[in-house]
Amino acid sequence: MSKIMIVYWSGTGNTEAMAQAIADGVNAAGQTAECCSVDEADATAVLACDKIAFGCPAMGAEVLEEDSFEPFFAGLESQLSGKKVALFGSYGWGDGEWMRNWAERTRADGAELLDDGLIQNGEADVTACQAYGKSLAGF
Repeated sequence: MSKIMIVYWSGTGNTEAMAQAIADGVNAAGQTAECCSVDEADATAVLACDKIAFGCPAMGAEVLEEDSFEPFFAGLESQLSGKKVALFGSYGWGDGEWMRNWAERTRADGAELLDDGLIQNGEADVTACQAYGKSLAGF
């Protein structure tokens, strides 16, 4: 059974709700996901997992959250090569540019991405997030 870690940052609760629903989907698929905010995440434990899902909403000019999430993710980038990674997040404006840039960046790091990322405008679509978790479990 794969070890799956879901690490997220959430300002309004939307991305946190996505993370929890993705974890529910992983669990429904018969695997176990550990879900934690980036402020609680241990880089060594995250990198020890077989699969990692990173979640962050679009901030400012469609960038990752700059105080907690970006430094954590940047600190792991050199070690993502060959890792199975999924990306997700919410946004309230723009067209998802932050996710496209993040996916491109993560691929350049050598990670194997599940897809181009799950993005949702506003509140979490729990059903879609659970389906994403099931896809992650089977990845």
